[in-house]
Amino acid sequence: MKNKILFLFVLIIFFSCSSETEKWVSVFDGQTLDGWKASENPESFTVENGTIKCNGNRAHLFLENKSYKNFEFEAEVKTLPHSNSGIFIHTKFQEEGWPQIGYEIQVNNSFTGSDQYPELRKTGSIYGIRNVYYPFVDDNEWFTMRIKVVENNVQVYINNTKVVDYIEAENAWRPEGSEGLKLSEGTIALQAHDPGSTVYYRNLRIRKLPEGKKQELVVDKNFDDNITKLMCAGFPVIDYHVHLKGGLTIEEVVENSQRLGINYGVAPNCGLKFPVTDNESLYEYMESIKGTPVFKGMQAEGREWVTLFSPEAVAKFDYVFTDAMTFTDNQGRRNRIWKPEEVWVEDEQEFMEMLVGKIEAIFSQEPVDIYVNPTVLPDVLNPKYDELWTLERKQRVIKVLAENGIALEINARYKTPKADMIKMAKEAGVKFTFGTNNTGRDLGELEYCLKMIKECNLQPSDMFQIKPEGKKSVQNKGLPDNVTG
Repeated sequence: MKNKILFLFVLIIFFSCSSETEKWVSVFDGQTLDGWKASENPESFTVENGTIKCNGNRAHLFLENKSYKNFEFEAEVKTLPHSNSGIFIHTKFQEEGWPQIGYEIQVNNSFTGSDQYPELRKTGSIYGIRNVYYPFVDDNEWFTMRIKVVENNVQVYINNTKVVDYIEAENAWRPEGSEGLKLSEGTIALQAHDPGSTVYYRNLRIRKLPEGKKQELVVDKNFDDNITKLMCAGFPVIDYHVHLKGGLTIEEVVENSQRLGINYGVAPNCGLKFPVTDNESLYEYMESIKGTPVFKGMQAEGREWVTLFSPEAVAKFDYVFTDAMTFTDNQGRRNRIWKPEEVWVEDEQEFMEMLVGKIEAIFSQEPVDIYVNPTVLPDVLNPKYDELWTLERKQRVIKVLAENGIALEINARYKTPKADMIKMAKEAGVKFTFGTNNTGRDLGELEYCLKMIKECNLQPSDMFQIKPEGKKSVQNKGLPDNVTG
């Protein structure tokens, strides 16, 4: 009998302790900053209408005398336009400067920095480690951010949608002098960025989680380190050219993004005899991927696309891209040059002159942002690619892109354009994007694109940035009645 009583007592203690570790605890009373300690500029933090207001010179507000290893932290957040803040985890108090210990989870919906120091990392980023470039929420609206840490895994949720799922490798690369940017154990801190930035926090709470098992890295260690190096440098690692084809689902795209650290833009094929052919089907597609943490792109197919959609419908997309693989030749034949049976090459040089002329017409007239599948030729001409793409022809293409503010895709599937043309385009001020143009579920790892970063010495400032609302290409240029080609 005594043994049974002892056993029941142990069970009660066990479940009592387990329950305690899972209990949410409020860390802000809504009236004072009791339990918090500010660094160099304490006046940057005030309590206003039940919120912690972060506004003023750089400072950090640390949760005092607390230390967490495995935990969930949750807060409701609101940003004013062009504001910047952050939630630090596994950190410790320091009198001044940016915290050197732990990770910053970025809070930034519209702040873009300056020309000298552009800021593309958006809300939910593990700052400089795994960046999110897609603005998932808007300014002036409350949203919930939840951060979950178990051993070497950090997950970030925005309004219950997971936007980051990062596994920290053993001996993960960190820049010299920043070895403290890693998981360990520590407290929570909030950031005030500058006097022009205002961010509010309310309903801050935390709960400890039990110990867990460390997760194994699911990608090659060298790839993982390389992605971190690019993220740390602020390099936007974004594949803008993904299609839901071959059974690939939007859920798989998001999972792949969080596994690799690559951000994605997903685009339907929009044009005559393609899946999206008018405003109605365009809106249906947009609704089908609403709320997913990816960019929404439009692939404009054929030259007829400008007559099929309204400018208002096109402007729903984050960006628009097209290629020169569909056109009407000089004899009135509709060429689709990826299909051998739908392309006619009677004279190689005449075909090339016609193709370059089509490229010039397309990108001087159509309101698009990116030239994708660049310099791709029909299969019959590929053996002579280097001979047919002469210096003069490449210069003509670069000229029309530069004059019209069109970005040049570095394509992972076709491995085009080659390094010499990328270097020429960079010299001319053309911006770049990365794109896969997948035909199935395998999105690869942007191998060719990452290679070109090094070979062509590309910098974050060389990369394309999505235009804000009101300044999109279709809003500036409108849609022409038709395009030659």
